[in-house]
Amino acid sequence: MQFDEYRGQTVLVTGAASGIGLAQVQSFLAQGANVIAIDRRPQPQALASTATLCYEIADVTDADALVAAIAAGIDVLGNPTIVCNTAGKLDAYQPTLATNLKMWQDILATDLTSQFIVVNTVLPTMLAAQHGVFVNMASIAGLVGGAAYTAAKHAIIGYTKQLDLDYAAQGIRANCIAPGAIDTPMNAADFAGDGKMAKWVTNETPAKRWAQPQEVADLTLFLASQHADYIHGTVVPIDGGWLAK
Repeated sequence: MQFDEYRGQTVLVTGAASGIGLAQVQSFLAQGANVIAIDRRPQPQALASTATLCYEIADVTDADALVAAIAAGIDVLGNPTIVCNTAGKLDAYQPTLATNLKMWQDILATDLTSQFIVVNTVLPTMLAAQHGVFVNMASIAGLVGGAAYTAAKHAIIGYTKQLDLDYAAQGIRANCIAPGAIDTPMNAADFAGDGKMAKWVTNETPAKRWAQPQEVADLTLFLASQHADYIHGTVVPIDGGWLAK
């Protein structure tokens, strides 16, 4: 896929050190974009240091550190026109009585509140420019039942819809991606030991396989592009048919 429109644009990606976030960073860099990459972990070897990459270390649950990282990236590469709110973590899909308050707050801070902070940090400059695109990471969990992780993903969907509704007429576009089974480090536990859980997921997925992070990054490239300019406030599953069951 080639999107010449990204050349010279600045893209902000959270959760950039691995999995989907890393694939998004690599994909936008390959398209000629400047990328502000944020993660709590050090810059991975898979990301070579270049003039078009600004890698900032910050925990997205630390509001001050996150805002400072965004500001530092903007100082180097300019204001982002595209934001990929990708940082997230799982909760093992525990029922509510197995979820303590600390776990609940940590999941929501990582998966949901970080997106709110990023949006409110960069949205004013996007509004001034009358242009900006948000690709927020939800999940198929945001379309079914569950506790902390699922609640966060449901909230992301609602927040994204309202974000688009409030600002679409001012040049802002916001959508969600809802991945299903993606082979990332976040899901490494499913492959541990004899990989029984990973095999179960494969069998339960109509496509009979896990997806690779690059497939989600490819969808991101499309959703953030002018080709998707009339797609507003929606959720795009990429789940191998899981939700079709």
